[in-house]
Amino acid sequence: MKRRTLLASAAAAALIAGKVSAQDKVKVGFVLVGPKNDGGWSQHHYESAVKMKEHFGDAVELVVQESVPEGADAERVLTQMALAGTDLIFTTSFGYMDATANVAAKFPKVKFEHATGYKTAANMGNYSARFYEGRAVMGHIAGKMTKSNKIGYIASFPIPEVIRGINSTYIHAKKANPDVTISVVWLFTWFDPAKEADATQALIDQGVDVILAHTDSTAPLAKMKEHGGVYGFGQAADMAEYAPEPRISSIIDEWAPYYISQVQSVMDGTWEAKATWDGIAEGMVGIGEFSDVIPEDVRAEAEALKQSIIDKSYHPFTGPLNKQDGSPWLAEGEVADDGALAGLDFYVEGVTGDIPN
Repeated sequence: MKRRTLLASAAAAALIAGKVSAQDKVKVGFVLVGPKNDGGWSQHHYESAVKMKEHFGDAVELVVQESVPEGADAERVLTQMALAGTDLIFTTSFGYMDATANVAAKFPKVKFEHATGYKTAANMGNYSARFYEGRAVMGHIAGKMTKSNKIGYIASFPIPEVIRGINSTYIHAKKANPDVTISVVWLFTWFDPAKEADATQALIDQGVDVILAHTDSTAPLAKMKEHGGVYGFGQAADMAEYAPEPRISSIIDEWAPYYISQVQSVMDGTWEAKATWDGIAEGMVGIGEFSDVIPEDVRAEAEALKQSIIDKSYHPFTGPLNKQDGSPWLAEGEVADDGALAGLDFYVEGVTGDIPN
């Protein structure tokens, strides 16, 4: 029996059980902070939404709004989606959190899912990935690959997700190379290819030869490609078009399985607001192929680190670790709990500079 026939049979059974309407599809909305072809974060959410639509076929109507600024514009777009009869709305950027909560309160029959935030309500869940696990693996590679002992980090906004990424990168680069330093450039944007390229050039001018980006475009890799011997990583998407160098591996967001499961729960009448935070082991964070540019022993070390995170024998935030000012944070063998990580607002010891307000 073909998939669509199976879906039709499932829909009929659900109708008998009173779970779905005979004439209505499930209408699913996505709000993207950048263009759906940005090559990174927004594109991966969009492509995952399309995979979800393909999975369910005619049982789902997909609505997508791209390049929606965080703030008042987001609240307006969400309100329009809710008024248009959308059943489930995914808002895919941290800065949408308050707008999502405000609109959810006004439309209690509409279900909302917010990416990377922490607020929930009766009809609002949240979901994120443990990107810091991928940053640990990339950090190890960065520490081993730098010849100048200088690595760089292009940061978007000073939110816990990004601060976790900086800290995880540095912790594992430092373990791999005790002489390593990290330079952080804050851009206060998720997607601005020109700014991302300029930040990359500025880091290269400082002698940085391995750069991680926590922004959404491929501009940093494009700039690195202009310079020999500077390495980087795919962010959110594999960005394999820049392999084997400067892109030497990547952190890949795998959202499609989550989207399929949440839409299925709406069809089944089992959806509930909850907080989901999954990582490499659960398949929400993918690690891209290691380039042959990386020495074989370093690839083996990175793979072993990844496997230790998967089997839970190692956690990227395991003490002893101090805060930037030298005060104790985690004792020997102590692991940071999710509450501490969710609100992380400080650098670990060794990271220089200040976190902007």
